[in-house]
Amino acid sequence: MAVRGDWMDATSLIEGEVRELVRRHSLDPVEEPTRIRQLVEDVLSEYEERALTSDLPPIVDRATTARLVHDAVAGFGALQRHLDDPSVEEIWINEPGRVFIARNGRSELTTTILTADGVADLVERMLKSSGRRVDLSTPFVDAMLPDGSRLHVVIPDVTRAHWSVNIRKFVLSAASLDEMVALSTITAPAAAFLEAAVASGLNIIVAGGTQAGKTTMLNCLGSAIPGRERVISCEEVFELKLRAPDWVAMQTRQANLEGTGEIRLRRLVKEALRMRPDRIIVGEVRQEEALDLLIALNSGLPGMCSLHANSAREAVTKLCTLPLLAGENVSHAFVVPTVAASVDLVVHLSKDAHGRRRVTEIVALPGRTEGDVIEIAQIYRTRGNTLVRAEGYPPHAERFAQAGYDLPGLLAASDHDRDYGHSHSHVERAALPERASLGERPWLEIRGGEG
Repeated sequence: MAVRGDWMDATSLIEGEVRELVRRHSLDPVEEPTRIRQLVEDVLSEYEERALTSDLPPIVDRATTARLVHDAVAGFGALQRHLDDPSVEEIWINEPGRVFIARNGRSELTTTILTADGVADLVERMLKSSGRRVDLSTPFVDAMLPDGSRLHVVIPDVTRAHWSVNIRKFVLSAASLDEMVALSTITAPAAAFLEAAVASGLNIIVAGGTQAGKTTMLNCLGSAIPGRERVISCEEVFELKLRAPDWVAMQTRQANLEGTGEIRLRRLVKEALRMRPDRIIVGEVRQEEALDLLIALNSGLPGMCSLHANSAREAVTKLCTLPLLAGENVSHAFVVPTVAASVDLVVHLSKDAHGRRRVTEIVALPGRTEGDVIEIAQIYRTRGNTLVRAEGYPPHAERFAQAGYDLPGLLAASDHDRDYGHSHSHVERAALPERASLGERPWLEIRGGEG
């Protein structure tokens, strides 16, 4: 035990020396990682020489000491090993002594122990590269870490006593639809159909619950966009990693200390339309930006977005509700037919109890409505644990032909898996919420302010 205590004392002493040298030479650990690593090695060597002729605590394990010092100075301290672990999907801190990780879809309480000051210091360092902040005036913050992980922080007095920190690692398990097939996330025929749909310019919504793989699917669909197209993406925080040669990525910005300068997702969508896009991608639609996206799609600009929903039908219903948040004389009488005319496909994913992510259904919107309901047709559905061909047919068959795809042949490739047990499922209806009362009819409240 004494040896471990001496070793940790040695680590602390070396860390202090390295920090002082970093400060003295004005080094940036993020921009100059090679110099920082060399500096750690140099300080370690000098320390070992001094320890031979003095009472300094010895270094028991040089490699471990070097890693701990480097993580403390240039990385994110005790959390760095979890960030470096490819099997860890998410890290969260409820309080300094309770640090959790998610691995293979399941949560684990780690042995990592932090201090309140240590958590605050880690968050400050994590936010440094993003230019964002968290304080009493802005108790929430979303930011991206240098490795692409997404950081979310909430501080007291919004939380009861401790800083709440979530780090969602963006592990790009697949970069193309073929790779998603290899991971058994989607079948080969369904992937081939989606690839053709993207190349043919269909508008696609990717839906699913939390951690279902929506961003990964959006990335993989993006890989099928023809290279000649100019792509503009809009996100709250940078997460997409497209391979498009002509791609401009934009993210939102929080307000400054004076409360000005905020740039919301809706503004980005509007700006994207002025940038000569051939294709627009919105990372995740949550609020009134859905209206501007729908208007863009309805004007003939192909696009994609992701949406939090528990089924494809629910995604369509939600897309009919979100634009109403914009106010501006928007009514359900306008939104419903616009959604029906603008959205072509919905791809829904889910994560099972074992952490496996699967495409559970792909539906088409034929473009027909009856009152407040939009018809949807299942193209692929889940039977047991398998994604099988249903009886639906996508819209715009002529676009597939113009892009050089044999649509009947693509769909026939799955015919041996066709689900004939649900002949009534060719057309379903995605309805808006029941009109039971005025309080349950958000579009009526908005329409009351028209004029």
